[in-house]
Amino acid sequence: MNLLYKSTRNADKTVTASEAILKGLADDGGLFVPTSVPKLEVTMKELAGMSYQETAYEVMKQFLTDFTEEELKHCINSAYDEKFDTEVIAPLVKVGDTYHLELFHGATIAFKDMALSILPHLLTTAAKKNHVKNDIVILTATSGDTGKAALAGFADVHGTKIIVFYPKNGVSKVQELQMVTQKGDNTSVVAIHGNFDDAQTGVKKLFEDKELAAELEAAGFQFSSANSINIGRLVPQVVYYVYAYAKLLQNEEIADGELIDVVVPTGNFGNILAAYFAKQLGVPISKLVCASNENKVLFDFFQTGVYDRNREFVLTSSPSMDILISSNLERLIYLIAGADAQKNNELMAALKSEGRYEITAEMKEKLADFVGGFATEEETAKVIADTFSQTGYIMDTHTAVAAHVCKAYKAAHADAKKTVIASTASPYKFSRSVMTAIDPKYDALEEFALIDELNHLSGVAVPNAIEEIRNAKIRHTRECEVADMKATVKDILKVEV
Repeated sequence: MNLLYKSTRNADKTVTASEAILKGLADDGGLFVPTSVPKLEVTMKELAGMSYQETAYEVMKQFLTDFTEEELKHCINSAYDEKFDTEVIAPLVKVGDTYHLELFHGATIAFKDMALSILPHLLTTAAKKNHVKNDIVILTATSGDTGKAALAGFADVHGTKIIVFYPKNGVSKVQELQMVTQKGDNTSVVAIHGNFDDAQTGVKKLFEDKELAAELEAAGFQFSSANSINIGRLVPQVVYYVYAYAKLLQNEEIADGELIDVVVPTGNFGNILAAYFAKQLGVPISKLVCASNENKVLFDFFQTGVYDRNREFVLTSSPSMDILISSNLERLIYLIAGADAQKNNELMAALKSEGRYEITAEMKEKLADFVGGFATEEETAKVIADTFSQTGYIMDTHTAVAAHVCKAYKAAHADAKKTVIASTASPYKFSRSVMTAIDPKYDALEEFALIDELNHLSGVAVPNAIEEIRNAKIRHTRECEVADMKATVKDILKVEV
């Protein structure tokens, strides 16, 4: 079967998987979705004995049907190799009565590595398949983790350039250092004076700017995206939910066909949408628990059916989730509207003009798979401290949001199903917040002394990603106003301003 993709804002035109990956965002500003969600061709029992790479092939071949077996396996094997500090790629660790799916063993110690280590290979393969002559400019907004993972993935990849915008003072110290010390002649990092939503909205505007596209084309460039708006980011994320279920089965933690719950710390909605697609593929998942921090726009949406970004933007200890415009939610809205592009367009226009929209009662009924929850800053810190004192396991702040929401959901619904928590970052990435949650005395230590103390407490080796930035040279110092993002991109690419 040749699976095609269409825009959430135009049901008429279809593109291949490789074309969708190349474009990143559809010409009309919509996001690409598959015309139908396929089913796995292998059983969970068969998957139970497979490696991560073999599982990735079984999942991704269903979505990326215009890639040959050879091409896809090359992309997978090039991505999931010694860049990861554990052979199994995504270990499943039992913590108390839940299972943490550790997605942070890649080069930049965050879950974004799971997709961004393969996206450059998918993209360059797609470019060859479609006879693209231009250099591809990866344009990305980050709330902290996507930026570094994308920079690491695309650094010095022939035929590409990458420009990352991040909110100044809106990421952790380690996240910022990881980005501004990035090597690579084709890499650029820019701090904007605004928040992540400003960065994301600015990047979307640049993608939709037809005049800019023509200027870039004349200069031999074309845009693509490494954000989770790119279907080439989303499809690899589906893999690890399939893998997690198969490993639970292999380890005899569950019976074949037994339903599990999945809890995901959520900001831009891509990671939990991948779990939703895994369920559609045939993974026996019951509830998809969407865990928010104090920027609880998604929690309120699942409670009321109203998405409203007109609220205070809160800077929290889980900055990768400090988001009020969850881009990937548009894909789900389109699907629950019955693949109605016109209805989706109306809602997205309302979000743009009024900052809010309300779905119909019929659409709300189709959200039964999802449950929302949120954690305050105090609750996030408490679950880190409690888990450490009870088990010795140390988790990062984003995973802690999910752990708190998980506990609250289980208690409220008397749900005894086995539960997988998506553990999205190494605690080393947010060492100050993590260590002061365990004991406020640690706040007196400087960043790298904190890291050494975390190493002492956890017994987990300091990752390479941290060691690399201890004395690394700052290479990127550019800053700009939100209004100047277009001029900044043109300046970086040396396209006449």
